[in-house]
Amino acid sequence: MSTTVKEIFITDPEYGQVYELREELLRKPLGLSLENEDLSADRTDHILAAINDGKVTGCVMMQPREGSTIKLRQMAVATGWQNKGIGRLLVNAAEDLARSKNYTHIILHARDIAEGFYKKLGYKTTSDTFTEVGIPHVVMEKILNP
Repeated sequence: MSTTVKEIFITDPEYGQVYELREELLRKPLGLSLENEDLSADRTDHILAAINDGKVTGCVMMQPREGSTIKLRQMAVATGWQNKGIGRLLVNAAEDLARSKNYTHIILHARDIAEGFYKKLGYKTTSDTFTEVGIPHVVMEKILNP
């Protein structure tokens, strides 16, 4: 398996695959659709795509916040590609990109089932459980070393 992770923009052909991946994995199972959401942040977010043989197999969005903080959001790895290290590659690439843009603090809202994944990557839970898009989440954070 040779996975490439690269930053893409909404004008790139891969963006359609990223949109579909987010729709299939993050919204449809909840009875929701990206069609009903404000996607204007996609224009200014940093979008990372994991690509295998020309196909997007994973993605993560990074949304700049105040100061030196950036938020990871909408992380998804395609069914059949999960548990093969793609999520870790995406988070590592996101952290590298954040450092290159002088961000020192990453926050994210992790679904309860993903909390252990992020803990293994050095993220700390900093909130009680709350409901977002109808399911339990926690806030997690990581300070980036230079």
